[in-house]
Amino acid sequence: MSDLVLEAGHKRADAPADPQAAADQSPAPAPGYWKSVAGRLLRDKVTMIVTVILLGILFITLGAPLVTHYDPYQGSVLTRLKPIGTPGHWLGTDETGRDLWTRLCYGGRLSLLAAIMPVTISLVVGGFLGILAGYVGGTIGTLIMRTMDVFYAFPSILLAIAICGLLGNGLSNSIIALAVVFIPPMVRVAETVTTQARGLDFVEAARASGSTTLQIIRHHVLANVLGPILVYATSLISVSIILSAGLSFLGLGVTPPEAEWGLMLNSLRQAIYVQPYVAALPGVMIFATSMCFNLMSDGFRSAMDVRLNK
Repeated sequence: MSDLVLEAGHKRADAPADPQAAADQSPAPAPGYWKSVAGRLLRDKVTMIVTVILLGILFITLGAPLVTHYDPYQGSVLTRLKPIGTPGHWLGTDETGRDLWTRLCYGGRLSLLAAIMPVTISLVVGGFLGILAGYVGGTIGTLIMRTMDVFYAFPSILLAIAICGLLGNGLSNSIIALAVVFIPPMVRVAETVTTQARGLDFVEAARASGSTTLQIIRHHVLANVLGPILVYATSLISVSIILSAGLSFLGLGVTPPEAEWGLMLNSLRQAIYVQPYVAALPGVMIFATSMCFNLMSDGFRSAMDVRLNK
């Protein structure tokens, strides 16, 4: 009997006297999904490096008057096609004597605008149509998806060229052409992830509880499909930069004398045998920006994929 009393006494001595102390000893709650995604992104060195590079490109394009004092449209025959390292023109000059660093800074504005705007339009329009087709299904879903399949019959670059040829050259027409090209794949991605989310248990429970279709999509479906759709939209920006530059290179996008990387590449192609390094600089900017967006998209995908982070 005395041994039982002593054992019970030891158990009471080990137990915390204060209930608050017992609560403090409980494990901390797990961080939310988006906080864990942010933490994984901050630990991804490659994603952080390319993000800093993109922020630098954004700064020099939007703040071009702060980093250069030359006029992007004014040149001189006396200073045409100067090599890299020329005093006063550290990246050289183009075929009309305009400072190339200045042209690259101002040209990034139109290049990024022509790349990001079509993806934004396709994200809104294609995301809406894809979520509608994936959740409602039936005749509406079939009609939307079969219409999108028609656009898949044409290669993206040929479709963009055909639309620009129909509408005419110009920045706004190239944005419309690329938006039309990007909407079908965006619809397909949104429809696929929405179809998967539609069969989840909590969506079925919300439907059984009497929630309307709009409420279910806004509160339950959208939160689960927005991540994959945004990741895919980020990857499209890298493609959009190349396609928009290609349209300008062909004379179907931005028109002279505007500064745009694709148009600059076209105007400098005649000087490739005279100043090859100067002529290649707009192409280097297109390649670097496209690769940064592509690597950043890969980082977002890895951070949002729960299976890869178990």
